[in-house]
Amino acid sequence: MRDLVPSHLMPLLTQGRVLVTNWHVFEPQSIQTGGVGARVTKAGVEVRTKETITIGSKTTTARGTRYLTLDDFERQVAAGLLTVLEEQRDKDGTLKKVSVESRRYVESDTALVSRILGREVGGKQNILVMNDEAHHAYRIVREERDEEEEDLFGEGEEAEDFFKEATVWIDSLDRIQKLRGINFCLDLSATPYFLGRVGQDTNRPFPWVVSDFGLIDAIESGLVKIPQLAVRDTTGKEIPGYFNIWHWILPQLASAERGGKKANPKPEAILKYAHHPIAMLGGLWEKEREEWAKDRDDPRPPVFILVCKNTQIAKVLYDWLAEDKAPTGIPPAKLEGFRNNGCQYAIRVDSKVVHESDSGEAKSNEVRWMRFTLDTVGKTAWPTDQMGRPLYPEGFKELADKLGRPDHPPGRDVRCIVSVGMLTEGWDCNTVTHIIGLRPFMSQLLCEQVVGRGLRRASYDVGPDGKLTEEVAKVFGVPFEVIPFKANPQGQPQPRIKRYHVHALPAKARFEIMFPRVEGYTQAIRNKVTVDWATVPSLVLEPGRIPPEVEMKGLHVNNKGRLSLSGPGRIDDVTLKEFRAKRRMQELVFDLAKTLAREYVAQKQCTIPVYRLFPQLAGLIKQYLDTKVEVRPPADKKDLFLSPYYGWLGGRAVAGGGSARYVTRRSAGGAALRGEPRTRFNGRRRLLDEPRGAGGSQITSQLCGGGYEAVGTIRGVLSGSA
Repeated sequence: MRDLVPSHLMPLLTQGRVLVTNWHVFEPQSIQTGGVGARVTKAGVEVRTKETITIGSKTTTARGTRYLTLDDFERQVAAGLLTVLEEQRDKDGTLKKVSVESRRYVESDTALVSRILGREVGGKQNILVMNDEAHHAYRIVREERDEEEEDLFGEGEEAEDFFKEATVWIDSLDRIQKLRGINFCLDLSATPYFLGRVGQDTNRPFPWVVSDFGLIDAIESGLVKIPQLAVRDTTGKEIPGYFNIWHWILPQLASAERGGKKANPKPEAILKYAHHPIAMLGGLWEKEREEWAKDRDDPRPPVFILVCKNTQIAKVLYDWLAEDKAPTGIPPAKLEGFRNNGCQYAIRVDSKVVHESDSGEAKSNEVRWMRFTLDTVGKTAWPTDQMGRPLYPEGFKELADKLGRPDHPPGRDVRCIVSVGMLTEGWDCNTVTHIIGLRPFMSQLLCEQVVGRGLRRASYDVGPDGKLTEEVAKVFGVPFEVIPFKANPQGQPQPRIKRYHVHALPAKARFEIMFPRVEGYTQAIRNKVTVDWATVPSLVLEPGRIPPEVEMKGLHVNNKGRLSLSGPGRIDDVTLKEFRAKRRMQELVFDLAKTLAREYVAQKQCTIPVYRLFPQLAGLIKQYLDTKVEVRPPADKKDLFLSPYYGWLGGRAVAGGGSARYVTRRSAGGAALRGEPRTRFNGRRRLLDEPRGAGGSQITSQLCGGGYEAVGTIRGVLSGSA
């Protein structure tokens, strides 16, 4: 402040009283009686609202819907707090939903303003208000819930929290204006846009903007990092896949993986295709970490952020990166810098942690500790006073002693943050270098806020020319420009395909073929496992489908004054070179053989020891890699370490993909069973002379006794086959 205000004006500035507060304190409080919330005491100002209440198993609020148990509902009706307007009951007469007019009693406007301003400001009038993060502080038209709100805000109650925050803040400013008078209201925001429930103005800039220092101005001034986004890749498409990863992944998923109309896909399905971009930027992150450690006196590590759609995806990603717990069909991440080996290098943060800590409602010490961790990412030490003593934030020292943890900033070693939402606004970590978005982005504001997490410079030291040096943040999956604010449906929906049901004709019932209901198959492998390679499909590494190379470029302004990625400027190539350099093909052979061996050994009746199975599978996999894998440049055979190639390889190398069938015959003496008439099996009939299914791998093995030999077709025994 002393650098901004002239010295002769400082005495005037010190005459003012400054109150910094959060929006939560502006919410009108219920009247307390004897230290207990007055749930039925009719004291204070009556507030009436109409709402719909769902009768549930517990009293709570979730996703904007209020739930009451039947007992609580009847008690509040009896106390006069609820007036029933309409009831909805099911067929047996059980109450399901009720439309009510609720009444609650809260403090008056005078009491609220006195509570907030009385202690610090006293009775002063003509107040100056400064709204930081002002995109939360405007009047919102309360309409029906928008179907795309979850894509705009995240999951759970984030949308409701946003609207509640804006409403509480503006309504309270109205009360202060009425009783004390607001002399001037100054809005500050990096994203001054309307966001939701304001009709046609949604996603438009505020009309009251009077001064604008945009991102391009900040980049040209050297005050922030240059965000680099994907501009081209090996698919040749106009918009590269990693520019908007979510929209690139969804069309490739099967209907069972996509999650229906609301597009909540399975986390494993998202990770299967996100593995390539994560490995690409992860390799660059490891290279940058090594350069930082070698060339800088600053001990802080660069920070990698993944922004996820929901907690399910975030948990799977975190377990995969930090705990080395790979889902079925997904290879290990092999990004050692993110693994929590006795040190907290990776953390997972959701919006609930931020909300509870901001509102002072943190329900556990771990939530409070996580907030301290998040706030100190990129900080190596606490600030000190004139005597050199550390200045801890309020409550930190007591919490650290209670949990038995060290006093240093808990986030100093964090390298990877898996987040649901956008982290916190005002989060001032300046060591973020790589960002990946794994969620839909339907708003320009949302894109700017996510990219903004990585724009703060790590260093403001000037170079020999007296200018700030260039710093870059590489971003995948956050479509920072050239995006629709709302997704428009493309044309008319296709007519539903007519389905035909096939039934047996009664006159031909005698020709019915019945099959056994088989619970499972047991494979007994004693001596040698062989593969009929002629029936095994090959695997093609196609850069036109999954890009192994991407060109990235920084944003600039075109001749129309709009943000653009086209035109002149430096282009950086992002490849898998760093990731491949640390991998060996022998490592892939052993990893895959281990995975396949575990799959076979885990089967219910398999008794073969793993030490006999593993070396045979390793040899078969190596042969498959040498003879059945086709690589189309610029792809590389080491890309098989990444999903979805890894899963496809596991499904094809030995299994081939389909159903299993076994035919037995006596090797010495006795009548041959192959080709005999139908044999009874659990009251059902089976054919032993059916032709082998095409495309399956033939596995021959010597069984455990009696001189029998089994020849079987194994298809689809392992998951992940394409």
